[in-house]
Amino acid sequence: MSVSVVVCAYTLDRWDQLVLAMDSLSSQTPSHETILVVDHNEELLERARSRWPDSIVLSNTARRGLSGGRNTALQVATGEVVAFLDDDAAAEPGWLEALVTPFTDEAVVAVGGSASPIWPGEAPAVLPEELLWIVGCSYRGLPDAGPIRNVMGCSMAFRREPLLAIGGFNPDTGRVGALPIGCEETEACILLRQVDPTRSILYAPSANVRHHVSANRVRLAYVAHRSWCEGLSKAGIARTVGRQDALAAESAYATRVLPAGVWRELRRGRAGLVPAFAIALSLGLAGFGYVWGSFAAVRPGAARSPLTDGARV
Repeated sequence: MSVSVVVCAYTLDRWDQLVLAMDSLSSQTPSHETILVVDHNEELLERARSRWPDSIVLSNTARRGLSGGRNTALQVATGEVVAFLDDDAAAEPGWLEALVTPFTDEAVVAVGGSASPIWPGEAPAVLPEELLWIVGCSYRGLPDAGPIRNVMGCSMAFRREPLLAIGGFNPDTGRVGALPIGCEETEACILLRQVDPTRSILYAPSANVRHHVSANRVRLAYVAHRSWCEGLSKAGIARTVGRQDALAAESAYATRVLPAGVWRELRRGRAGLVPAFAIALSLGLAGFGYVWGSFAAVRPGAARSPLTDGARV
């Protein structure tokens, strides 16, 4: 089984983290090609090409944004399996092997790894374990391992051909710069199983990355904004894949995991007031965001054409 590993970058502000991400791939097995896609930033592109001459360093040839960058890499990748690592995440030893081993089962079409936060200081009270998804990390409510609905964007792998066949990642969904509109990997996973329900998507927590969390993301204002945007994103996905599939995992999370988290924190007394409030606020704003997005056309729910092989330019 051949493997490609993709990192997408967009800003020089994350250069030090990008170096850590790329360096963390150097000793990963099995052997693989490494593709770095730069999102319409010529200065970053030239600097990256100079720093990693043995890697494939490309400019995003699609629309600006994370989905466009991932699709650019997907089209030029030669691996049967394509893994994705965020530019602000560092893969732990054994990450790639743990991520791609499940693909020996032909039914497996995608595998997601876990992510642990690297905080800019102490762990913030506004981000209890239930809300770690807000900063792209594994959160309370995930299964220990096994089947899941969707993978997490910072640590994931897909079979290339099926992902190409559904049009790759939706450019109307993925992040553009720092704007936290996302869920493109969620939509892709749902579509892959709608095309063929016998396909499996697995969670492999032993495939772990350490994910940097910037200082601006440990504030209540970011928790609120990100939660609102999550609701908007889910409303957009529902237009494409249907409401039931778009919200299947969220229903149990919202009705069981989050209330349990609020109750746990309230029992701690004053120390738990902030995390309890953050959980309740996040749930409420995500819900309002979904309702708002359902009535205000966040994006069209249109099928996309399959992607084809691209040129390495």
